[in-house]
Formats: sequence, structure tokens, C-alpha cells
Amino acid sequence: MTNIVGIRFKENGKTYYFDPKELALKQGDFCVVETARGTECGEVVLAPKAVEDREVVQPLKPVLRVADAADHRQMERNREREKKAAAVFHEKVEKHRLEMSLVDVEYTFDGSKIIFFFTAEGRVDFRELVKDLASVFKTRIELRQIGVRDECKMMGGIGMCGRPFCCSQFLNDFSRVTIKSAKDQGLPLNPVKISGVCGILMCCLNYEQETYEHLNKQLPKVGSSVDTPNGKGIVAETAALAGTVKVRYPQEDGSVTFETYKAEELKGAKHPQPHPKKAAKTPAE
Repeated sequence: MTNIVGIRFKENGKTYYFDPKELALKQGDFCVVETARGTECGEVVLAPKAVEDREVVQPLKPVLRVADAADHRQMERNREREKKAAAVFHEKVEKHRLEMSLVDVEYTFDGSKIIFFFTAEGRVDFRELVKDLASVFKTRIELRQIGVRDECKMMGGIGMCGRPFCCSQFLNDFSRVTIKSAKDQGLPLNPVKISGVCGILMCCLNYEQETYEHLNKQLPKVGSSVDTPNGKGIVAETAALAGTVKVRYPQEDGSVTFETYKAEELKGAKHPQPHPKKAAKTPAE
């Protein structure tokens, strides 16, 4: 087993995992850690816990220390500097007449680099802009173009469900979402109703997809012929969660009647099986 602690550097950012060493850390603490881009200060969002070795990508970088008053003051100074940097960025973008929109600005903890996150319709030649910004801030400058999903994650907001965006609350990574999920769950294939604010299919379509796939395998396909207590019929509609099948009966006079049955009432149908439970895992990097 390996001890890990989960730390987040931005309010809506990704959670990264580190070696807590012997430090007594708890959720809500701030600590200084060593990262690939240098020293950073972040908040503990997952208290130290032991996970299986195979769930951890080694080597884990260590937590250096619990943040002290000086570290907190440095973080506050960086937040103020980021606001000023954003204003300068807008000014320089207008000067160079570039089609790009600033989403966020981030100073590294030690102030050795500034990262500007932006969106744009296509590729942008910002070489002159970088030189201009470097001459103003006298430090390393990085411009990072992001997509609409990352923009929503950084900006945050309220989804059509009335709750904050999942991506800005707890999703570390974006999973691929396909229209198949909406079809399997019997949702209307109206892009307005199944797309998020970012314009891409909602992430939450994946949450219950595994359950729907399991349940749908136990139901006959729409359009197939089935034997029912009232004779042969054609499957017109299925309801995975209810475990019911709506059957259509064409009549000789051209009319059609419908009856709804539980899946187990259909001859030769599979009896619903409970979804196999999986042991919960703690993701670690």
C-alpha cells in the first residue's frame, strides 16, 4: 500500500496526488509541494490515505511542508498580480489585433512564470505578443490555448439541472461522451436538451450508462418479434429502469393495439439480473 494526499491548486482545478511523508495533513490545509513546474502551494482536498500500489504512478512527488503565514501572503500577492496581468494582457491583445479571449491567468507560486489561458476560433500567431508581455513582466510567459470544456471548468456556472457544473466541482478529467448514451437512456436526441453550456454532450450522460447497458441487454430489441401472454407481437418500446416492454399487435383490419409487460412475462426473455457491484477505487497519479 502507498500513502497519498490529494491537493488542488485552483478552486476548479484538477486534483493531484503527492506523498504526504510523515506530515499530519487534513482536508482544508494548505501545503507547499514540489511539482513538475516547480514549487507550488495548494489545498488538501483528500486527506492522506493508503491505496494499492498499482493505483499509483510512481514516483510520487513529496509534500515539502505545511504552508505558513509567509506562504499565504505569497499566494495573496500572486492573486493580485494575476488581476493586473489580465488587464495588461487585454491591452496587448488589442494592440496586436489578435482574435483571442482570455479565460484565466496563473502565476506560479515562486513567480518565475505566468500562464495565460485563452480561447480562439483557430490557431493564433502570438509570438510578438509573448515578446511584448515578457518585456513588461520580466519573467517567463506561457500562452496556453484551451477548448470550450476547459473554459467551462475554469469559469464555473450553473447547468440546466440547477446545480454547479460537474466539471468545475469534482471531475478531474473529461471522458468521451457519445450520442449512443442518449439513445440507450431513451433521451430525446435534441442537442439543446442533451448538451451542456459548453455545447458538447453533457458529462452526466456517462454516469448511468453502464447500468443502462446492463439493463438493456436483458430486454428485447425494438422491432423484434416476441411471444407474449396474448400471442405474438412486435416490440415498440422498452423502459430499461422499469424493466417493461411495450408490445404492438397489428390487427387484420389495419388497426394496432398496444400492451405493456414486465420483461419476465415474455416467453424466453431473460430474467433481470442485478448489476454486478464493483469495488470503489481511489484514482491516483
